[in-house]
Amino acid sequence: MIDHGVALPSYRLHVVPAVVALASPAWQRDVWLDPDQHEDLDHVVHVLFDDFCNADDPQPWLGQSLRTEQEVELMARLGTAYGAVQDAVGADARDEEYLAAPGWAAVVTAAAGLAQVLVANDHVALSKLHEAGYRWPLDTEPSSPEPEEGATDP
Repeated sequence: MIDHGVALPSYRLHVVPAVVALASPAWQRDVWLDPDQHEDLDHVVHVLFDDFCNADDPQPWLGQSLRTEQEVELMARLGTAYGAVQDAVGADARDEEYLAAPGWAAVVTAAAGLAQVLVANDHVALSKLHEAGYRWPLDTEPSSPEPEEGATDP
């Protein structure tokens, strides 16, 4: 996989949606609290703290799954906000308890700020790939538009 700014772009494909989920109270209620859904808070926490980053200490992930120092700083803020809620409700609390905790709004706010930066930085990276001549699927040239019906070649 080709990417500008991260050595592990496939890891980032897990990190960004996890952060976006933390930024969306509607998603949390509709998905995490639905027992028929696969994703829950535990899944998101494993993505961001164990598997593809470490929100408690994100600096080593710079250049791996995080692109910039700003992303590292914002991820650390998210880790701090989440840690405060976890300390308040307990690590074994149900998702409902996390979402109802007074500090949960700080988690959502921190995630929202980080999500905006992650997505903006991904757009910049995509633009750089496009400017460098990469097309999707890789190794293809941009297709020329089909001539309109009734149009004649000069």
